[in-house]
Amino acid sequence: MNLDQLRGPVFSLFRMVTGLLFLLHGVSSLFGVLGGNQGTGLAVEFAVWPSWWAALIQLVCGAFVLAGLFTRPNATLASGSMAYAYFVVHQPEGLLPLINGGELSAMYCWAFLLIAVLGPGGWALDPLIRRRGSDATEPASVRTA
Repeated sequence: MNLDQLRGPVFSLFRMVTGLLFLLHGVSSLFGVLGGNQGTGLAVEFAVWPSWWAALIQLVCGAFVLAGLFTRPNATLASGSMAYAYFVVHQPEGLLPLINGGELSAMYCWAFLLIAVLGPGGWALDPLIRRRGSDATEPASVRTA
């Protein structure tokens, strides 16, 4: 078996797992479940900068990246939010991620940047929407031929 044949499916799975984990992080932060601040209602106070907004980005962008829908803009926003988290929250505590606790932010930042650059992969809604949109713009005589 040629490992290059697995490139597309493995990248799609990478995108989906990254999106799912980010989505779950947002759910945990917003609702205090899944290991979040359990028993306290919302884990972060509504509309408080930056924690609530970061959690909302995690929830929304994670869901869209998981589905492969509007993947590039959502992955770009997720990557930028994690770069912000790293440089504003973690980096002042120390230079290296192992010292400042910013490994997760750094990894998400780079993972979402990779997804933003490479796109959603084959197992995504973006290519389906693009195909459907191009079908709708073709004249009926071309579509039936």
